[in-house]
Amino acid sequence: MKKEILFYSTNKSCPPVPFSVALLQGQAPDYGLYMPEKIKKISGEEILSFKNKSYQQIAFEVIKNFIPDVIPDDKLFSMIKEAYNFTIPIEHITENFYIIRLDRGPTASFKDFAARLMARFMEYFTSMNDKHLIVLVATSGDTGSAIANAFLHMKNIDVVILFPKDEVTEKQRKQMTTLDYNIHPIAIKGKFDDCQAIIKKAFNDQNFKNLNLTSANSINIGRLIPQSVYYFYAYSRIDSKKINFSVPSGNFGNLMGGVLAKKTGLPVNKFIVAVNKNDEFPGFLKTGRYSPVVPSKKCSSNAMNVGHPSNLARLMDLYGGWFLDVRDEYGNVIKKGVFKKYPDIKKMRKDFISFSINDTEVDNVIKKYYEQYNIIIEPHGAVAVASAEKSNIKEQPIICLETADPAKFSEKIEEILHIKPEFPKSMEKLDTKKEKFEIIPNRYEKFKEFIKSIFT
Repeated sequence: MKKEILFYSTNKSCPPVPFSVALLQGQAPDYGLYMPEKIKKISGEEILSFKNKSYQQIAFEVIKNFIPDVIPDDKLFSMIKEAYNFTIPIEHITENFYIIRLDRGPTASFKDFAARLMARFMEYFTSMNDKHLIVLVATSGDTGSAIANAFLHMKNIDVVILFPKDEVTEKQRKQMTTLDYNIHPIAIKGKFDDCQAIIKKAFNDQNFKNLNLTSANSINIGRLIPQSVYYFYAYSRIDSKKINFSVPSGNFGNLMGGVLAKKTGLPVNKFIVAVNKNDEFPGFLKTGRYSPVVPSKKCSSNAMNVGHPSNLARLMDLYGGWFLDVRDEYGNVIKKGVFKKYPDIKKMRKDFISFSINDTEVDNVIKKYYEQYNIIIEPHGAVAVASAEKSNIKEQPIICLETADPAKFSEKIEEILHIKPEFPKSMEKLDTKKEKFEIIPNRYEKFKEFIKSIFT
């Protein structure tokens, strides 16, 4: 009998909990993020066997490795088959250069990989005790639509989505605001970091304790475990002993999925951490000093407009550091990104390289890859491709993660390429649907009033 793995808080001030508790709480009571106490290795022999397995079969083996004996095997595999009913193409561009398309799910975003399985996890655990849950999620682009789609019509779960009013595209907004039922979108007159700060504060608001709040952002460990799978899948389809990944990074949840895969045994040479003008991480790797970008900078790769990524707490933790936001007695952040213990920066520099890509470089890459290879990539994928080119890694393959369908950024694509990208079926009728959402100021008390008006 395997023993269930417990999950601890990166802030180290509360006891470890089972996966079901970490999942349904989202954020730990001490404002930390949950991490597995033990990261079990998958043998090299088993990883090699993945080349003969489907995505669903690989997902079953990888996820079961993180949560043994938590969900019966037949039920877990059934969830995985339901969640991953779409293709995951890998395009071979040049000899050692690939793009994996993570944009074929129902909302045309890589966030579908995490959202669809996490929703099924939450439905499973809430149905066991007939518990009602309110999922709070902040989005800078695609997370909100993926979560809204994944949780739509779930009987025991409501979803509240906060997004920066002026920093999501029209298509991204409509994927969140045309669903209704148990989905409640809110536009905040502010930045993504403001949305994220409101949600973090709500989790520790004593007035909300009876509402069973949880998170669907990448602060929830239930997001990261499913995201580790496509790294294994990508490796299984490339003939190489080691591999590199160029990962477009905003809140660093996508990257953390890859890091968990590496810690589990995936032979990754380097992660190329691709960021836009919100360049706090490249600066940290270079100098060893951390300076959040406040306010975050607005770029065409809007889902990456994050000046202080939440998942850095997990990343620093894995490399021996202790990294947190300092708060006052009311839970307000008074200083962002403070080290109580520094991580092994030499080891981090060995495993990661990071580049900041501006919007002009993004436009140039989109144009170049269409003209030279007849493929269309969108701004987030372009950040990853530009960073991969800057890395000058030649010895092993590089796989760039394309995280959204170009149709989500049709205005940008038309501006650069003078063509209209083909819309996936999931987005074809968006313009004919009626929107419903609230607009509120960037003030926690206004958010609190809205939540009380719905749920109390």
